[in-house]
Amino acid sequence: MTASIFIARLLGPLFLLLGFAMLLKPAHFRAIMEDFLRSPAMIYLAGFFGLLGGIAVVLTHNLWVADWRVIITLIGWITILRALVAVYMPEIVGKAAPALFANRKLLYAFEALDLALGLVMTYFGYFT
Repeated sequence: MTASIFIARLLGPLFLLLGFAMLLKPAHFRAIMEDFLRSPAMIYLAGFFGLLGGIAVVLTHNLWVADWRVIITLIGWITILRALVAVYMPEIVGKAAPALFANRKLLYAFEALDLALGLVMTYFGYFT
């Protein structure tokens, strides 16, 4: 099994589950995020583990090719950037999240993105 297939099989169901959870239980998700944002330690830990995961993806899959596999590489790099913000500038996370929750259309866009990434990764990981 190639690294691309392995990572697609790992991330596909994860993105699908998270996307459906946010879509089907928005109040539950909002409560979790409000609690999370009150804790600088949790923001830091999320950044630390995000950095760990992003670096792992980039180290094993830094492919800049013109096909679906570049999505995995982009996910890795975006995860690293988001994690660095959480670790070094947690106040930005604390300010940006309430704005996200206030804009329901933007929240739906992120839910749709999670679902789309989940479908693409699951398809290429399990069905090709």
